[in-house]
Amino acid sequence: MTASMTAPENVLTVQDLLKQQAFVNGEWVDSIHGDTFDVTNPATDELIVKVADLSAEETRSAINSAHQAYLQWKGTTAKHRASVLKRWYELIMANIELLAEIMTLEQGKSLNESRGEVAYGASYIEWFAEEARRSYGDVIPTTGSDRRMITIKQPVGVVTAITPWNFPNAMITRKASPAIAAGCSIIIKPAAETPLSALALVELARRAGVPAGVINVITSTKSREVGLEMTTNKLVQKVTFTGSTPVGKILLTQAAQTVKKASMELGGNAPILVFADADLEKAAQGALGSKFRNGGQTCICANRILVHDDVYDEFLQIFAKKVEQVVQGNGMDDGVDIGPLVSQRAVNDVAALVDDACTQGGRIYSIDSSNHKHEGNFFPPTILADVPQKARVFSEEIFGPVAPVFRFSSDEEAVAMANDTEYGLAAYMYTRDYSRAWTMSEELEYGMVGVNETAITSEVIPFGGVKESGLGREGSKYGLDDFMEIKYICMGGI
Repeated sequence: MTASMTAPENVLTVQDLLKQQAFVNGEWVDSIHGDTFDVTNPATDELIVKVADLSAEETRSAINSAHQAYLQWKGTTAKHRASVLKRWYELIMANIELLAEIMTLEQGKSLNESRGEVAYGASYIEWFAEEARRSYGDVIPTTGSDRRMITIKQPVGVVTAITPWNFPNAMITRKASPAIAAGCSIIIKPAAETPLSALALVELARRAGVPAGVINVITSTKSREVGLEMTTNKLVQKVTFTGSTPVGKILLTQAAQTVKKASMELGGNAPILVFADADLEKAAQGALGSKFRNGGQTCICANRILVHDDVYDEFLQIFAKKVEQVVQGNGMDDGVDIGPLVSQRAVNDVAALVDDACTQGGRIYSIDSSNHKHEGNFFPPTILADVPQKARVFSEEIFGPVAPVFRFSSDEEAVAMANDTEYGLAAYMYTRDYSRAWTMSEELEYGMVGVNETAITSEVIPFGGVKESGLGREGSKYGLDDFMEIKYICMGGI
């Protein structure tokens, strides 16, 4: 591994950032029982390191420490919190190459994608460093001359965060930075598949001056018991989770026992609607970028491509030519576009969805597979044509490089097909008719809609869904509010 050569005083080595212990109350700690678990490279199945495997007991201790840290941190000024976050951002950007290499080793995505994710994740830290100083209250017009009414915003308290393996950097910074900016403390449980990015980030946070106990990382394979402690401990005031809808429902049920504030970024089933008047070249390029980003292992990637009958065959031809150019392999190698899936289980799940689609009457659209791997944890980019709505790929999140293409014949049918899901995270459309674009954007039951664009995410937008895709919004000017409470103060006797 190599480190970035930008800002030499900030450049670290792999020994500085590749941690094997959890981080609690400002210290690197082992499991009290000596338990560890393996972190492996999904491209090669080789062991990277063994990491401390903590339990509910250590989690409880971390929550206690975080509560004590919160009592001090909440009293700091917004300007101070902003300066600490800015320093964290600078350290991340100075070591972007090393962080990217750690991510590719444990998650599998290409180095180019990992670099992009590190920068994307850092953008949230920079954004909330700025937003920390803009958490304004209000003066409410009085209802009587003898009183004045105001509101202020205060940090919610101790936050627990459970994050996924598909974006092991950005899903942490998107939660930790607004929590810290608001004056909260946070305990993070990263996915057992990808804890190394979390540990590297928290080491940089420590170096940036985030106080002991304000940010903590619990590494563990004991998801049920650790999650239960994180969602039921009375000192925790907010739970934030990114992951599957079934797990999110369990966490919400547990958090309801003590009526905690919760934000959930859950599953998706994103459609791309390609209308007859669309620019098919741009639509195919947008579908390519959305569907195959991170090997299709994203919650907002194109899960269903819905194409008008009149342009269906032409779109398939254009799309297939682009997919042919996708290079699959070890993410550490030059020129690779997409890497492996996270595990053999993931490969089996995706293969079962493809088999079902073909059994139901769909077919694999013939493409040149010379750039694609077929062994181990790799699943080749696959286009499914003439897929019926009864196939599982229509209703289930694929989480792999499989692009099912469905037909529609009218605007009404398109929106009905798009909305025929319990999910509502992101949707996309391609059309030159802006009357249709407005109407469809309003009718689509999704939290985010891209019109003639699939690269819709950034730190400035409110990321989140409706229906069973979640609660709350991350990023944007609204993102800080999920980590704060509004307090009303009535001052009488005036």
